[in-house]
Amino acid sequence: MAEPIKNRRPDTAPTPQNTPLNNAPISSHAQQPGVASIKEEDLDRAAAASIFAQNPALVQMIQGRLGSLVGRSSGYIESLPQPVRQRVSGLKGIQQQHSKLEAEFQEEVLQLEKKYFAKFTPLYEKRAQIVNGKTEPTEEEIQAGKSQEEEDDEEDAAAKSAEKEKNEEAVNVSGIPEFWLSAMKNSISLAEMITDRDEEALRSLTDIRMEYLDKPGFRLIFEFADNEFFTNKTITKTYFYQTENGYGGDFIYDHAEGDKIDWKEGRDLTVRVESKKQRNKNTKQTRIVKKTVPTESFFNFFSPPKPPKPEEDEEEDDDAASDIEERLELDYQLGEDIKEKLIPRAIDWFTGEALAFEELEDFDDEEGYDDEDDEDDDLSEDRDDDEEEESDDEDDTGKPKQEAAECKQS
Repeated sequence: MAEPIKNRRPDTAPTPQNTPLNNAPISSHAQQPGVASIKEEDLDRAAAASIFAQNPALVQMIQGRLGSLVGRSSGYIESLPQPVRQRVSGLKGIQQQHSKLEAEFQEEVLQLEKKYFAKFTPLYEKRAQIVNGKTEPTEEEIQAGKSQEEEDDEEDAAAKSAEKEKNEEAVNVSGIPEFWLSAMKNSISLAEMITDRDEEALRSLTDIRMEYLDKPGFRLIFEFADNEFFTNKTITKTYFYQTENGYGGDFIYDHAEGDKIDWKEGRDLTVRVESKKQRNKNTKQTRIVKKTVPTESFFNFFSPPKPPKPEEDEEEDDDAASDIEERLELDYQLGEDIKEKLIPRAIDWFTGEALAFEELEDFDDEEGYDDEDDEDDDLSEDRDDDEEEESDDEDDTGKPKQEAAECKQS
């Protein structure tokens, strides 16, 4: 429903003959520019890349020049006859009406989501009660959730006996232990964030909920039982959208804010203690100095990256700005995954059934690349055959085969 991070959007879209709105990437990996003078000198792609790599000042100058041309009209529209320009203005007026309808559509979609979220909420509440051992599902719910496949009647007696003993041992187990931790670890994007140290704290996670804000945005609510790491009963993270809608009427993500975690002494999972020996130059005595440094942890999720201010954005280099943008997009995507996937289908993530659908989507997205890889393999095989033939020819001239093999490896 919402667009990923786009802090600044142009006021107008370029005409077909206008300067592109995005700066052209110029680096040592850039393709050969289509400039007539270069064509005349017949420089190949590697030579062009070498020129840019050896002349960073030239790259900076060209990038600055392109940046000054961003969004600037090429003069094409202004060169059109007056009646044609009038028609262009008329189409812009119609487009404005379309944009208003798009914004209304997105607002109605949001209200529809809120309407059905209110219907989902009692189901989420009952799920939390079952997970935490406060109630049991009805027989009807159990039967509805069972697999439609018939159970194997020829199951051996030993297996049945083992299952009976296991069920007897589990009589005193309350709810579904480690439900949310298991569900999160089955989600690839979340599992990458969870460290071994985090797991002990996440075992006390009793529920993950979501709520909409009065204005466009949503809040994720993580509920915890008493634990030895922090005193918070709930830790929330709120995602805010910009006040103005995007080009297609979508809501534009702006930033996120997380709660401060009240860590118990020495139990902060987002830092680690490093010990370092120091020697006194005069007395030659040594001492151990300890300091805390940031470390990877799922709980860093509640300290989201902050978008740079406009004045800061101008001062930062492209690499730093790109890094911040990537971190913001990743943070937003994690929030969307929890909101749209984990919370609505938590039981499917707990059992791992949801992974089958994730893998299917990934396969569909990458399906078009398989043929290209096969073609590359075929071309590679043909190339190897040609090189072998060339090596054989060189052998006829008196050069040893071993020399050709070494050249080929290099």
